[in-house]
Amino acid sequence: MTDHQFINDLIKKHGFDEVYHLAGQSFVWLSFSNPIYTHNVNAMGTLNLVEAIREESPRSKMYFAATSELYGKVKEIPQNEETPFHPRSPYATSKLAGFWTMKNYRESYNLFLCNGILFNHESEMRGPEFVTRKITLAAAKISLGMQDHLELGNLDAKRDWGYAKDYVYGMWLILQHDKPDDFVLATNEAHSVREFAEAAFGHAGIDIEWQGQDEDTVGLKRGTDQVLIKINPEFYRPAEVDVLQGDYSKVKKVLGWEPKIKFKELAKLMVEHDLSLFR
Repeated sequence: MTDHQFINDLIKKHGFDEVYHLAGQSFVWLSFSNPIYTHNVNAMGTLNLVEAIREESPRSKMYFAATSELYGKVKEIPQNEETPFHPRSPYATSKLAGFWTMKNYRESYNLFLCNGILFNHESEMRGPEFVTRKITLAAAKISLGMQDHLELGNLDAKRDWGYAKDYVYGMWLILQHDKPDDFVLATNEAHSVREFAEAAFGHAGIDIEWQGQDEDTVGLKRGTDQVLIKINPEFYRPAEVDVLQGDYSKVKKVLGWEPKIKFKELAKLMVEHDLSLFR
């Protein structure tokens, strides 16, 4: 994504009908330790692609993977397409640059460029560095006697978690619309990391009971003194995003999209996959 000539040649050679720009450094925690790389890939990479479309294939429709992290220190709950942005990480600021690049080029050059402001979309294919998959992998391993405990950061951060398969269909719908526009894709539900851990371990046959406060919080196997979840302050963000919850009413009204898989079923799908994997 950082090689402008490569991207230019690619677009010129193929003249794609549709371009789905999903490439990026997408791990928020890593963006704090490597902000320059994150901005080069996410902000400049997006500019490289948009410039290539403008120069070599202006008929191409392009989708950009924006993010609910743009809202950051949220101004309202739930968040929609009109909610002001307040990014709280190098990842979010790099994506904000991409978001406005898309809008600027769309308005300046009449290109079919669309932003998808997608809230957290998870699946069985999620990377293990992301908290949902980290939890479901640990729940599966612990239930099978392959791991002793799980370490997490902020248990009380709330996110709007949906299923990636639903959201990819939404991406496609956005590019089938008769005009370029920006859309929020979400479930309009917010659940904490604590709730996701309870759901995941529950589907693995383990009930979690919490004791302690703040950094001293532990998750015990109910009815025992066995510690299965601990807090590791190293996983805290320098600037936390407390609550993300998306209002998808616009995309439902305009494109007929709505999520099919929600929180509890999502956790179940992921845990069952990971149990099968380790069995």
